[in-house]
Amino acid sequence: MKLLKKYIPILEWLPKYKQSNLKGDLIAGITVGVMLIPQGMAYSMLAGLPPIYGLYASIIPLLAYAIFGTSRQLAVGPVAMISLLIATGIGAIAGNDLVEFIRLAFVLSLMVGVFLLVMGMLRMGFLVNFLSHPVIAGFTSAAALIIGFSQLKYLLGFPIPKTHFIHETLIYAIENFDQVNYLTLLIGSIAIILMLIIKKVKPSIPGPLVAVFLGILLVWGMDLPKLGVGIVGEVPQGLPVFSVPVFSWSDIQSLLPIALTIALVGFMESIAVAKSIQSKHKDYQIDPNQEFIGLGMANVLGAFFQAFPTTGGFSRTAVNDQSGAKTNLAAVISAALIALTLLFLTPLFYFLPNAILAAVIMVAVIGLVDIKEAKHLWKIDRADFWMMAATFLATLILGIEGGILTGVVLSLLLIIYRTSQPHIAELAKVPGKNTYRNVERFTNLEKRADILIIRFDARLYFANVNAFMEFLENKISAQASDLKTIILDAESMNNMDSSGVLMLEQVIENLEKQNLNFCITGLKGPLRDVFHKSNLIEKVGKENLFLSIQDAVDRIDNLEKNRNLEHYILQSNIETT
Repeated sequence: MKLLKKYIPILEWLPKYKQSNLKGDLIAGITVGVMLIPQGMAYSMLAGLPPIYGLYASIIPLLAYAIFGTSRQLAVGPVAMISLLIATGIGAIAGNDLVEFIRLAFVLSLMVGVFLLVMGMLRMGFLVNFLSHPVIAGFTSAAALIIGFSQLKYLLGFPIPKTHFIHETLIYAIENFDQVNYLTLLIGSIAIILMLIIKKVKPSIPGPLVAVFLGILLVWGMDLPKLGVGIVGEVPQGLPVFSVPVFSWSDIQSLLPIALTIALVGFMESIAVAKSIQSKHKDYQIDPNQEFIGLGMANVLGAFFQAFPTTGGFSRTAVNDQSGAKTNLAAVISAALIALTLLFLTPLFYFLPNAILAAVIMVAVIGLVDIKEAKHLWKIDRADFWMMAATFLATLILGIEGGILTGVVLSLLLIIYRTSQPHIAELAKVPGKNTYRNVERFTNLEKRADILIIRFDARLYFANVNAFMEFLENKISAQASDLKTIILDAESMNNMDSSGVLMLEQVIENLEKQNLNFCITGLKGPLRDVFHKSNLIEKVGKENLFLSIQDAVDRIDNLEKNRNLEHYILQSNIETT
């Protein structure tokens, strides 16, 4: 039963459900459900699909995550970033064939779900570590601009060729500005201003729903479609039906890159917001590997009920938490509200202006442009700032997939660079204490000419062995002829590979040739295991291994005293004979 609860978390929290949580869950569920109606339709249009599929994607995925997910507040459903990736990936394959586009969207959801499930089963939650926060911030900021500008065609009221490059969209819009439908532009602009004001003055009010409601009334009351204002039109009524996605091997091959991209980006977006919200709640823990499974089941089951790929969204999750959600019952209530809308309320959306949905998307992505983070990184870490800037520019210039690939490569290169240039310090004694500190950070330390103490603050492996050797050789040369002993403080070293072992063997041999002693202090368990397996223990000598730097120094001093005493006795014997 314990194993079952691990993989189906609802079995853990539902039997313990407290009645006191019902009010918060109910309010949050209704609030998020109300948000999802316009957002789902808008994000479906962004993905290149009819608006109805955004509502379909807001039912089964929510219910599936409520059963299998570990976050109690994460609001799963259509999100702008994933919708843009869908439009990018499928648009290149299906072209203008809407029927084929819809079919591939369901296949893509199934593939994304399977990838997430496999990664969860293989416990690959560590993959999120390969995209640093600056990279995510740079990519998200650029993608937000791409998403926003992709809605210009609905805001301006005339068609703009599909492209994921901002400059191409802007150039076409400027060159054809004489085609603008000013009434459409006015409706969209007023909707943006209205939602921004509501968001700032009274965040608890669902701004997008207010804009949708007023937009429908305006268009219907004034019969604006006759004046060229684009509307959603007929929205099919009824719940999504069960259907098995139809696909071929060529479909899988074509969709493989975008499916992997959506799986990883969606997971990272989801886990980031889930962890952020969970930090405010101490009654449960986020399990990254189970999150793979929860999101995987949401996409797999969604694919069988006409849903495109979904993940956890930033804005809805924040609203869900602020509205008082305590458990995933809130998500069930949101899904129920969407289902009721599909059954009884879809005729109300006939006169919904496309410009309003475009405005909803634009307002939603404004907050993703992270200028504050760029300023913060400029102050504390210029390397991270430039990595964010490079990812941002790569995404704008190369497109979404190119930006993600650039971000991954930059993250890996940064990891390699930083581990190849580890922090290495020369230590000396604090006067009057048995404590040793970095000579470059502390003054008035007692540095001895006969002893060189170095601390290596990293795992010793192939990428940084040269840095270790270079540092050691430079320090030995600087200390000249008085040097007798080198002490390596290994307290900050967790492990080493075969290259590290080989390098230490060379160090020991070189030091022996120079008549220098070599001692190691603070060996941890994993490192001791490597020393035993590689016979480094014998090469270093057990008598040269110590628990602390002071133990090693005391041993050196005692040996020196004994040598002096032996020399004194020998000299005395010579003089008396």
